[in-house]
Amino acid sequence: MLAGSLLLDGRVRPRPPGRLTRVGRGATGLWLHGLVMTVLFGLFLAATGSVPLGAVLALACLALFAFASNAKHAMLGEPLLFSDLALVAGMFRHPRFYFTAVARWQWVVASLAGGALAAVLWLLFVPAILPHLLGLGLALAALALLAGLLRTAPVRALALVPDMHADLTRHGLVATLLLYWLRWRGTIDPPPCDPAGQRRAAPAAPVPELIVVVQCESYADPVDLTGDPQWALPGLTAARRDAWQWGQLDVSGFGAYTMRTEYGVLFGRGEAELGFRRYDPFLTALGETSYALPARLAGSGWRSVFVHPHDMRFYDRDRIMPASGFDHLIGEDGFAPMPSDGGRYVTDRAMAARIAMLADQADGPTLIYGVTMENHGPWDSEEAAGADGARDSYLRLVRNGDAMLADLSARLAQLGRPALLVFFGDHRPSIPGVTDPGGARHTPYVMLRFDGQGRLAPGAGGRTDLSPAELHHAILDAVHGPCVHTGCVHTGTHAPEGDDIEIRFIP
Repeated sequence: MLAGSLLLDGRVRPRPPGRLTRVGRGATGLWLHGLVMTVLFGLFLAATGSVPLGAVLALACLALFAFASNAKHAMLGEPLLFSDLALVAGMFRHPRFYFTAVARWQWVVASLAGGALAAVLWLLFVPAILPHLLGLGLALAALALLAGLLRTAPVRALALVPDMHADLTRHGLVATLLLYWLRWRGTIDPPPCDPAGQRRAAPAAPVPELIVVVQCESYADPVDLTGDPQWALPGLTAARRDAWQWGQLDVSGFGAYTMRTEYGVLFGRGEAELGFRRYDPFLTALGETSYALPARLAGSGWRSVFVHPHDMRFYDRDRIMPASGFDHLIGEDGFAPMPSDGGRYVTDRAMAARIAMLADQADGPTLIYGVTMENHGPWDSEEAAGADGARDSYLRLVRNGDAMLADLSARLAQLGRPALLVFFGDHRPSIPGVTDPGGARHTPYVMLRFDGQGRLAPGAGGRTDLSPAELHHAILDAVHGPCVHTGCVHTGTHAPEGDDIEIRFIP
């Protein structure tokens, strides 16, 4: 069983070239792998009473993890992460979000294997009590050894800085999942944000009374994706020409992980500060709500609205957003039902209309943060099959998002009040045969500022590339003015010169 598990683990990507397995990796990783697999074998033996069946089931669990990791790596450029296990419930609630990488023949094989497994479990179950007790004892003994090993100096010195690809290659999937989960669990919440003591320069005029932030699903520049200038987006082109500030948004995810970009823009904490929380920062966001944009604006009398035409329980937004300072949430119930012959999600046109209505009704300083859904994959097409059909479907939908940008820009200008429009893409689309998860990941962002007469305020010109966390602080700077000393909470891809970032773990 252990030899077979090493062979399976050795097939997980990324793996060293020209080597069938990673048996030659560090001894600590081998011990962690072996003890975890022994715990699994002991639990299955305790459940079934059959030694061969317990070994097969333990291997089947690892095979499932290896298959899921390789499928994810092929589609998103990342192996399986410990944080992905928190999404298991969402996989069954929203299967099209996750299972598009699984081919039809793979579903057939999985279904047949599931039926065969149920039959084998029924036939090979051993009713005698002794093997069950032996399995439980083996699992507890291996678990005790594992707990002791995790407290030793060699293990405590492993994986102190997130580097999933290198650590997986060095230690294997099982050991890396365990180590990263422990490092994540040991990361403490940051001290509460205290912006009151920060000295800031006067903000550049006009100071906005209305901020509209739109996180557009899978919004990327088709010219970057295809290299063909004929696909340039007119709304984005015009917005870059008139922008106060624009550039690339250096997002960390590809084809998924909306919450990473969303967290960065809303909470303003970069990956260096997050440490092992970076992989799914929404899991720990409730401990960091004082850093959220609406919470930081609330002290100046701002009201905040969160608009997302989807199930707010997804990523626990129904809990995180109110705790972060949003006064009102508008979810899928706030939009008209989709027609039976329409798309799967609320359109960007409907989102633009709802945001414009909220902006028109805003009384006093108001933040409106919208997260779109129309351009969420998979990009099925009835006109053409394969990569060409998916590409054409995506290009059609991304133009709808671009029309939303142009529409909101025109509507905010008509309001005749100081306003700021921030529009960005959460990640690039994952379209096999069209986009490469190993290539560039950036998406576009633009910031448009309007004065009291609805005129666009000119910016400094030129491109300024930002991380999502830096975009958060650019929005704050537009309202409160930029920080004038290094004590300000202003973090992004780089720490301020002279400051140190400490990542602390609790044993």
